[in-house]
Amino acid sequence: MINVLIVEDDPMARQLLEIYIYKSEKYNLVESIESAMFAEVCCHTNKIDLILMDVCTAMNSSGIDAAEKIKKIFPKIKIIIITSQPECSFIDRAKEVGVDSFWYKSATADEVISVMDRTVAGENVYPDNTPILNLGNTHSGTFSARELEVLREVVAGETDTAIAEKLFMSIRTVKQHIQSMREKTGFRNRTELAVRARECGLVINYKKHE
Repeated sequence: MINVLIVEDDPMARQLLEIYIYKSEKYNLVESIESAMFAEVCCHTNKIDLILMDVCTAMNSSGIDAAEKIKKIFPKIKIIIITSQPECSFIDRAKEVGVDSFWYKSATADEVISVMDRTVAGENVYPDNTPILNLGNTHSGTFSARELEVLREVVAGETDTAIAEKLFMSIRTVKQHIQSMREKTGFRNRTELAVRARECGLVINYKKHE
């Protein structure tokens, strides 16, 4: 049997994952916890082969940060990030820290088990694209990568000057990107753009927790 740890703070999502494992003949649920803060401890106190972990967990603990720490100590443990957040930077960050696979909570039971099977077999499973989200009069697929970078900083409340310095572009270019996104979405101002983008989960101001 393959021993599994679930790290998920949403009760319904956690229960679904537990049901998937209980119904399988291949996997054994060792623990199911709410916060990634305690994931490393679980790995020290139990034999864990596979972790299913959300990005944003209880106690404001990042699943991706926890995965990075666990991979350094237990490199043989397979980790799958399963999230409902379509934030585009999460995939890049997960790959950077060595997460084995990445998938979304909208997947069916068969899809989740398939990702688990493939990951345990040594495959790295990542989606080809993030989910397409509606935002005002447009959808997330119409935004360029640079626009999304600017939007992430707008959501964080940064000024045009701060964004320009951080992203190594002129203030004029920053303003042009914001104006372009407002025209696409039909939103009245940058505040509405930021609020709606954050609400739908298109971008989240992700900061690594030390």
